[in-house]
Amino acid sequence: MKTRVFSGMQPSGNLHIGNYLGALKNWVRIQNDYECIFCIVDLHAVTVYQEPAELRAKIREIAALYLAAGVDPQACSIMVQSGVAAHAELAWMLTCVTPVGWLERMTQYKAKAAKQESVGDGLLQYPVLMAADILLYQAGIVPVGEDQAQHLELTRDIAQRFNSLYGETFVVPNTSLPTVGARVMGLDDPTQKMSKSATGANHAVALLDPPEQVRKTIMRATTDSKPAVEVETAGPGVLNLLSIYQAFAGASDDQMKQRFNGMRYGDLKKAVAEMVISHLEPFQRRYRDITADPGYLDRVLREGAARVA
Repeated sequence: MKTRVFSGMQPSGNLHIGNYLGALKNWVRIQNDYECIFCIVDLHAVTVYQEPAELRAKIREIAALYLAAGVDPQACSIMVQSGVAAHAELAWMLTCVTPVGWLERMTQYKAKAAKQESVGDGLLQYPVLMAADILLYQAGIVPVGEDQAQHLELTRDIAQRFNSLYGETFVVPNTSLPTVGARVMGLDDPTQKMSKSATGANHAVALLDPPEQVRKTIMRATTDSKPAVEVETAGPGVLNLLSIYQAFAGASDDQMKQRFNGMRYGDLKKAVAEMVISHLEPFQRRYRDITADPGYLDRVLREGAARVA
């Protein structure tokens, strides 16, 4: 039996190169080695208001981006969270065994609640729904970024509490993150992880941005006060650009030093922009081909939901 892997993304904002290098690229790499379920977590997205028509369109966009990245519906299951009612059903069962204090300690909840005058209960219960997503499938590995590591630890706590109350029911998922890829930072602020909810015009390169937009965003990226690249002592902005290039190129550390040490920042940005564009252009062609056949997308999502159900 292959170990089961579960992971997902919200259909909100625009998927960017950080989502690709940090998750999608790795999903493709592992999809034949594990039993993989890749979800579009629309129930998580509605913790804040979503325009219904936009949400439906985003669900299809995300599904098409999974496929364009190379996620193979023959090798794994691609499905929409709300298409399998058991996600919401199990979330309620787990809510009943999860102490409120555990949820109020979550760093993300505290940070988001501090910015809001009135906090919806969905924001508090978000990690319980995430636990249901994982435990429903007895997933052994959950590839998540550092920002979700605390929620994954909570999932383990909830599983252990349920098992102690009702007997061995759930697999306690692994907290190791063996399939997490490059951590890409914001181009406007390299101290913050690149986010699809950020509103800054020069923050991220979206996977569907045209080449000229990609160039413009990267050429405006934050660097530092030195005149040229010094790989060993580079500041966070320069290191971020180098890591983006390296992740797309698959270059070694030695190759990066030979290529970029002493290079002026303008030339570094041009090289990074051309590397990103050379990967996004074929990706975008595949996306256009996939979305040109809406029946194919419907079938993939329908079959994925049926398989996991």
